[in-house]
Amino acid sequence: MSYNFLQHYWCFLVSLLGALLVFLLFVQGANSMVRSLGYTDEGRRLIINSTGRKWEFTFTTLVTFGGAFFASFPLFYSTSFGGAYWLWMLILFTFVLQAVSYEFQNKLGNFLGPKTFQMCLVINGLLGPLLLGGAVATFFEGSNFIVMKDNLVDSQLSTLNSQLDFTPIISRWANASHGLDALLNPWVLVFGLAVMFLARVLGTLYIINNVNDEDIRSRASVRLIGAAVPFLVFFVAYLVHLLLKEGYAYDDAGVISIVPYKYLTNFIDMWYLTIVLLVGVVLVLFGIGKTVVSKTYFSGIWPAGIGVVLVVLPLLLMSAWNHTAYYPSTADLQSSLTIVNSCSSEFTLRTMFYVSLIIPFVLAYIVYAWRAIDKKKLERADITDDHAY
Repeated sequence: MSYNFLQHYWCFLVSLLGALLVFLLFVQGANSMVRSLGYTDEGRRLIINSTGRKWEFTFTTLVTFGGAFFASFPLFYSTSFGGAYWLWMLILFTFVLQAVSYEFQNKLGNFLGPKTFQMCLVINGLLGPLLLGGAVATFFEGSNFIVMKDNLVDSQLSTLNSQLDFTPIISRWANASHGLDALLNPWVLVFGLAVMFLARVLGTLYIINNVNDEDIRSRASVRLIGAAVPFLVFFVAYLVHLLLKEGYAYDDAGVISIVPYKYLTNFIDMWYLTIVLLVGVVLVLFGIGKTVVSKTYFSGIWPAGIGVVLVVLPLLLMSAWNHTAYYPSTADLQSSLTIVNSCSSEFTLRTMFYVSLIIPFVLAYIVYAWRAIDKKKLERADITDDHAY
């Protein structure tokens, strides 16, 4: 196992976690439509209790995604999470709002009323995927930061000379917006909207599969078309933009340069990832199309969900593999982050490699727990339980 292999291996694992996170955003997508899918209080409780069985999976994956990034590529973590903290704080706030809303909406003493917390779930359902999609879009569009690695050496020398102890600042944001400026880029918003509508597509497919209620399923089929059309428009628009735009590449010496059609080149050079992406697109379209056409087909979430993972994984790898800077800096070209200049030490990556071998067992447990939870489809009688949300 060479250092280069470990860098690419951990990039793959982080990208896989990101792809699984996008799939699990079906919780947010369903919550964003809770008031349109469930016209009655009973119908809304059905949807909330359906997603309430799975929201921990999404939240845990989000935290694991951040933790894996921190362990394998700490410079990205300190630059993005530390510099663009307003963007990430908004994302985390919406997810904390979700957790609180599930637990307190029907508790005794809730003076705000259940509708208040249901609206909070809708806010999380819309803003969560939109902001996460915007954050991921910065892997292609870049962010306004500056990395100053010399500060680490300079501060150590200064500490030795003056015996003063202070924390060096390696990276900083180039303006006072701290990440919110990314939302001013229209292409970041286009990608964010694509993720938001994708979450609504997955959420609709999940509700059709998980809730055994003809009234909700009939409305969900109509809502599915309303979410799928804008998703396809925004996704295709961004994909065309990505193939035609410039990209940031690095050479063997680590020098960053702007290369025309860099991502198109990546799609050609890494043809195997392109094939995986195309297979994923076919699965997503199949899951949507068959659910719309057939009134007796309720399993669209599975081909579409697998397809989403197969689409997002290659996209994320396209942003980092093949000598591509996965976190470009729009303020200073040479500050752009790559899997080479932002990763942990070889010892750390190698040690974590052995720890990562337990991942298949964790995934097996998740599959087992998922099947146990979904052994019986949710019905109206289930929301009368004392443990229901």
